[in-house]
Amino acid sequence: METIAIPKGFRVNPEQFEQLAQVEQMARMELTKDGELIIMSPTGGEAGRKNRRLTQQIGIWTDRDGTGEAFDSSTVFVLPNGARRSPDVSWIKLERWNALTLKEKQGFPPLAPDFVIELVSPSDLKNQRYEDLQLKMQEYLNNGVKLGWLIEPSAKIVEIYRIGQQVEVLTNPQTLSGEDILPGFTLDLSEIF
Repeated sequence: METIAIPKGFRVNPEQFEQLAQVEQMARMELTKDGELIIMSPTGGEAGRKNRRLTQQIGIWTDRDGTGEAFDSSTVFVLPNGARRSPDVSWIKLERWNALTLKEKQGFPPLAPDFVIELVSPSDLKNQRYEDLQLKMQEYLNNGVKLGWLIEPSAKIVEIYRIGQQVEVLTNPQTLSGEDILPGFTLDLSEIF
């Protein structure tokens, strides 16, 4: 099998993206609102371990709370602007999830989550993609996400994104509150930092 090098800025339409996503099961892909195809590097062990801990914490809370559904990094959402994005961790209120058809749930759900987490990996820093992640967080807000956390483990920094507010930057927080979006949820960062 021949490897294809996809140049930065390469564009496909939504139908082509759907076809690629079905064929290329090994790659994590996203599609910007402008049709730029983004192939994301596979996660290394340390980033994968931290991502699993984030997903586990939100998953346990979700199961106990019962007011929503949580998703891992392999879930692609079709945002209102047309972008196809897959946050590292996401959560949707149950009534919004239940309003989707079975076909919409089985495919790429056509909505923005209520809450997202993006974890900055060593490859993001190495490839100077931190600014891209910040833009992605802003895109989430612009499409209806109510609360988002951009977590940078090596610097122990968290950027908190909220609709209609300036980004709040925390240095070395021990925990994060789900605020009124995920009432009662507290993320323990001791295994992330």
